[in-house]
This record gives sequence, C-alpha cells and structure tokens, in this order.
Amino acid sequence: MVTIDGGPLAIGDVVAVADGVATVEIGSGVPERMRPARELVEQCVAENRTVYGITTGFGRMATTHIEPEQAARLQVGLLRSHASGVGERLNDRVVRAMMLLRARTLSQGYSGVRPVIVERIVELLNRGLLPVVPGQGSVGASGDLAPFAHLALPLIGEGAVRVDGKEQGAGAALAAAGLTPLTLAAKEGLSLLNGTEGMLTLGVLALDRAWTLANAADIACALSVEGLLGSSKPFQPRIHELRPHPGQIRSAANIAGLLEGSAIVASHADDMVHAVQDAYSLRCAPQVHGASRDTMTHAESVFVRELGSVVDNPIVFADDGTVVSGGNFHGQPLAVVLDFLAVVATELGSISERRTDRLLDPDRSAGLPPFLAPTPGLNSGYMLAQYTAAALVAENRVLSHPASVESIPTSGLQEDHVSMGWGAGRKLHEVLANTANVLAVEIMCAVAAVQHRQPLQPGEGTGAVCRLIRDHVAPLEDDRPIGPDIETIARLIEAGELNQFFE
Repeated sequence: MVTIDGGPLAIGDVVAVADGVATVEIGSGVPERMRPARELVEQCVAENRTVYGITTGFGRMATTHIEPEQAARLQVGLLRSHASGVGERLNDRVVRAMMLLRARTLSQGYSGVRPVIVERIVELLNRGLLPVVPGQGSVGASGDLAPFAHLALPLIGEGAVRVDGKEQGAGAALAAAGLTPLTLAAKEGLSLLNGTEGMLTLGVLALDRAWTLANAADIACALSVEGLLGSSKPFQPRIHELRPHPGQIRSAANIAGLLEGSAIVASHADDMVHAVQDAYSLRCAPQVHGASRDTMTHAESVFVRELGSVVDNPIVFADDGTVVSGGNFHGQPLAVVLDFLAVVATELGSISERRTDRLLDPDRSAGLPPFLAPTPGLNSGYMLAQYTAAALVAENRVLSHPASVESIPTSGLQEDHVSMGWGAGRKLHEVLANTANVLAVEIMCAVAAVQHRQPLQPGEGTGAVCRLIRDHVAPLEDDRPIGPDIETIARLIEAGELNQFFE
C-alpha cells in the first residue's frame, strides 16, 4: 500500500504502483490539508479578483478576464483544448505512475482543488480504469500539458480509458463502474494540467531500468575478461581508492567479486602475453561504468527532490492569502538529467560493443574460434550479433543528442523557453531498450567464450551467470537465428534477473 499524504513519495513506491503490485490510499489528513487553499480560490472567484488561471485566460491570453460565472466552463474548455496529443499510446506502467504523482501533487495543499479530485484519480487508478494518453505533444514547460489533458478527461467522463487492456469511452466505462463524472470548479482544470509529473514518471521508471543495465554491464565485462583471458589486476580496490569516485569503486568491486576464484584468470596471471595490459574496454570498465553509475546517482537525487516538490501554477499560499504565478512547472531540472541518463546509458552500450567485437575477432580474441563459430567457415557463428550491437549503438548516439537544448517557443512567445523534457524522457526509454539488447549480445558471446576455455572453470559469480543464461539460451552447436536469443537475454536483464548476483 502506498499512501498519499501530501508529503514526498519514494522512488520504490512509484515503481511499485507502476508495476501494479501496490494499491494507493489517501491519508486521513489530506482533506484538511487541502481545505485552506480551496477556500482561498473560492474567495478569489467570489470577489472577482484578477488571478491567473482562475479568472483569466491562459498563456498569451492571461490578460483576458473571465467572469465568475464562467470559471467552471473555463476549466472544462481547458481540458478539451489541451488534449492535443498524438502518437503511440503510453503503456499502463507510465499511466499508473503519472496518476499517482498527479494525485500526490494536488494533495499537497498548494493547488486549491477539492479533495474529490484526488479521490477520483486514486479510485480510477485502483480500479484499473486507466486513461488513454497519446505519447507525443508535450514541450515540457507549463507542465506536460497535452499528456495530462488526456489523463484528466476521464474525470469528467470524456476521452478514453483502458480497462483490462481494452480501450473504451470514458463515459461508458465510468457508468459501468457506477461512477458519476465530476463537474470541475475554478482552477481545477488548470491544476490537473500544470506540473512536471509526466517527465518525472519517465525519469523514475528509466532510472529503475538504468540501474539494472549498470549491473548487467559489470557482469558482461567480467565474463568478457575471462573469455578474452584478461587480467583481474585492474579491478584491485587499491587502484580505485586513489581515485575515489563512488561509481568507479562499486563497478570495480562488482567485477572483482564476480571473478573471484576464477581458474581461467589464474591460469595466466603471470603470463607476459596476456597479463601485461588489456584493452581499455576491459581494464577501464570501472571508470566508464562508474561514470554512468555516478550520473545515475545524481539523477536519483534530482528525482527524489522532485517527488516532494510543489510544481503547480499558480501556487496558492493560503497562509497569507495570495495566489502567485511562478515557474515551478518548468521541466528543465528534469530535462537535463534525462539527457544525461541517455548519454550514460549509450556509453554502457558503446563500451560493451567494443568488448563484443574483441570476443569475435579472430586476431584479438586470445585464440577463440573466429566469431565463436562451431565450425568456422561453414558456420558464421555470432558474426552478425556484433552488427546488431553496432547498429543499436549508432542509433543510441543519435538519440543521445540533448533534447533540453532544443527549445521552441509556444503560446505566442509567452512561453518563450521550454524544456523539451518529455521528449528527453521518451527517447531515453528507447536508448535503454537498445542498451539492454547490446549488453545481451555481449553476455551471449562472452558466455560462449568462457565455455570455450573449459576445462578451466570461471569464477563463482561468472559461473553462476553462465548457468542462468544456459537455462534460457542453448549453446550454439550450429548456425541458427540468434535474434531470439539476444531478446531472451535482454528480457532477463530488464526483469532484474541479473541483479541477484550483487548484494
């Protein structure tokens, strides 16, 4: 059970709700927490004050005054007009997390909406009535406006929802569930749209995936060290204590731990042919993987702060009776780190592909069969697996161009600098999927290379990884389509199955 009480949420809570393994409840103190701000909004309407988004239009039309009797109509029109998204629909994991974070933001008591809005979002979430949200259309500045408009429409019985994987009109779905569409009051439509929770959702779920890739990268490297008759000396703790980046220390320890007890490594520990100096992709792996880990840690700190932040606009300060229009909805803090995550995930794949190429190259693989083919010449073995990895790394390099520097002004130049954080998050997930497949290629090839070193046995950790992979992917005894093998290993990575090899 995840409780919304107006305070911060933990990353693990968001992931649990996204995965559908946790339900959501509203803390008993939330209605009272929200009451003062709501009363102030109603007072502003009753007194016909000029307050942005309550008695005015939006964006460039902020100077247009709206009469009190039109305040509710204004909010409904806002939801309808902003539901302009297009493209592939967001998956259920993303939608569930967005609903959770939207409800959390409104529960803080700075938005001025009624508790019933939060209650209905949570009810739809727990009952599996998930809004249908197109994936494209946000520039990440006044919040993720278009996605949130589609997310909010079902509250008023409009738009569409997905129930048990099937799309249907929201009005019919609400009726079938015995629910009456809500009638929005002043400011509620605006508060349902403003905020960074869409970008934050993409970031939190991406970070969860990225940590599993970092672990998989360390595992892949350890296997390649054995397969290539590399040295374990570069992973000694004393080296990394002299340059104490936390991620570097962690990656080195992971790789060293996996190689512990390796008869393969021990067989050439003092061999001047194999143990003088390995290629960068092997001996510098802790430095490269570690830089990715440290960037993930930085991203986590940003996401944690955002999970406790007020990102609505305008912000209702009930303590002094003011409603202030600011810029907390701007996505730049998230957009930048989403771009960072794409870069470091791409780098995990880039160095992995170089190790794969070395495993398959007959001139650089320390005596392995060309392309790890069972019968080289008659069989091509894993030759094309490296092509796949190279193609995905190239694609990731294009996707790693930062979205956060690509501002395009909107709303008649009122919103003249936008973050493009939503786009940064969307392409980040593509990068992560590609990187999982690149790492899967290396692991597939490295396991085969390790087994070519028999009767020498791998380390306790790498040996356990080999057994796990062989439980799912058979050794290559003759040429066969290997795309399914790559995807099988990628699914194991994404499911976190390789995390078990670390504490």
